[in-house]
Amino acid sequence: MSQDVVVIKYNAGNVRSVDFALQRLGVDGTLSDDPDRIRAASHVIFPGVGEASSAMAYLQERGLDDLIRSLEQPVLGICLGLQLMCSHSEENDTPCLDIFPNAIRRFEGDQKIPQIGWNTVQHDGNGLFAGIPQGAHMYFVHSYYAETLNDDAEIGRTEYIVPFSSGLVKDNFHAVQFHPEKSADFGSKLLANFLAT
Repeated sequence: MSQDVVVIKYNAGNVRSVDFALQRLGVDGTLSDDPDRIRAASHVIFPGVGEASSAMAYLQERGLDDLIRSLEQPVLGICLGLQLMCSHSEENDTPCLDIFPNAIRRFEGDQKIPQIGWNTVQHDGNGLFAGIPQGAHMYFVHSYYAETLNDDAEIGRTEYIVPFSSGLVKDNFHAVQFHPEKSADFGSKLLANFLAT
């Protein structure tokens, strides 16, 4: 693969596992917060593990919030990246990028929070999920989730305490709540599908 992949650098967790996953696919990703470098990439990955309000503050301070909204190449949000691409997060009452209209809610219930571990994804079988079996297991770590809106943007759904959107797409923007870089062969397939868009 000859894609020029940029992983957005911002104050949200360790991105080394994303880099390793790309290397396993024969792709050298570049970690950058430089707007010109991000804009020039063929594909952009927006990962993240962390807290919504501090992550959004970092993006806003560097103008990366407007930049991400303006991107025209394929973009993949992962975990916190998906949440920040939605409209609003209950985590510290944070307005987000509003690429997807979904609100981000906190899990409430008797089950362990955060959800940590493998869970199944029901999906549409297309795009990111092409060639991935229905009900494939993916690896999740999160306390917040994207509400389901039953709209065309939802391409993946998972249940933990409540059903939630675990995969979203709108135009060139793709996002998943799970960590494909930690989801073994099915996660690698999903990343390869993204890189083929």
